[in-house]
Amino acid sequence: MTPVREERTTDELKALAERAGRELEDASALEILQWAAGTFGDRFCVTSSMEDAVVAHLASRALPGVDVVFLDTGYHFPETIGTRDAVEAVMDVNVVTLTPRQTVAEQDAEYGPRLHDRNPDLCCALRKIKPLDEGLAGYQAWATGLRRDESETRAGTPVVGWDEKRRKVKISPIAKWSQEDVQAYVDEHGVLTNPLLMDGYASVGCAPCTRRVLEGEDARAGRWAGRSKTECGLHG
Repeated sequence: MTPVREERTTDELKALAERAGRELEDASALEILQWAAGTFGDRFCVTSSMEDAVVAHLASRALPGVDVVFLDTGYHFPETIGTRDAVEAVMDVNVVTLTPRQTVAEQDAEYGPRLHDRNPDLCCALRKIKPLDEGLAGYQAWATGLRRDESETRAGTPVVGWDEKRRKVKISPIAKWSQEDVQAYVDEHGVLTNPLLMDGYASVGCAPCTRRVLEGEDARAGRWAGRSKTECGLHG
């Protein structure tokens, strides 16, 4: 991986993100990631839920050996862990697995069992948001697989934006893609995908909070079904 050790102030990073968001709006996903690789080098990483490995695959083309950050919440489907292991085995990436400070058993002992049912926001904060915040500390920029067509809450996702909470550049190289675009890329490059996507799941998260989607529902409808919650908080 190409090291880029240039230190930038928060103001400089924010200005860089805002400018790149405008200039790269019409760029391809690979071009966006090539810009990220050249700008940030080893201070750049990709995050992946292991729903599929499309962004990880794209990033490996732009920056071989790129860090791919995965949150192991302790609640994942076995298929998700298997997808992570397969990505690590076959792609030119460095998988970095983050874990919460507490095991599920330790969390149950402190907060009571099935916190995800009683207070899903707190559960996400403990098992997703805090570990990611700590895991991203050494990076200046991170990439996500967010797409504008996934839900109304993601419709305004910029290809390059500013993560105000973490004070980092946030890159969503496939923001403009449709599900058809994703599938076409998977088919063309033989990219690994989570087997659950072939079993009625359109978005894969923690097992207790994810269900199959029904016909006509958007891709996020299977997450926290029956609740007003639609996001874990990682992206807003």
